[in-house]
Amino acid sequence: QVQVVESGGESVQAGESLTLSCSASGLSFNRYAMGWFRQAPGNGREGVSCIRSIGTTYYADSVKGRFTIPRDNAKNTLYLLMNRLRPEDTAIYYCAAKLGWASCQFPHTFEAWGQGTQVTVSS
Repeated sequence: QVQVVESGGESVQAGESLTLSCSASGLSFNRYAMGWFRQAPGNGREGVSCIRSIGTTYYADSVKGRFTIPRDNAKNTLYLLMNRLRPEDTAIYYCAAKLGWASCQFPHTFEAWGQGTQVTVSS
């Protein structure tokens, strides 16, 4: 059974940095595409950043140049490095996994989801 668990969310000030982690188990991690999604109150789930098994990445326009999505296949761990955080980045951040090809623009295709971790950015 594939499981993913997020950690690292907290309350920060605008302009600060934060790193989220996603630990995965029950899968051949290097065969999976991984993604970070977020949902703010009243909004739908948004694809923030995704990385395919071969390493190609996608970033939403709102986070380009501020966020990066490294993965450590040896540790079965995905990260989201968030710099220059803004109040509009406030949301619950979810990690998700999908075997094979995946796109951040189709979150419903991801097979395994974590419970989410709250990120709050104050101005």
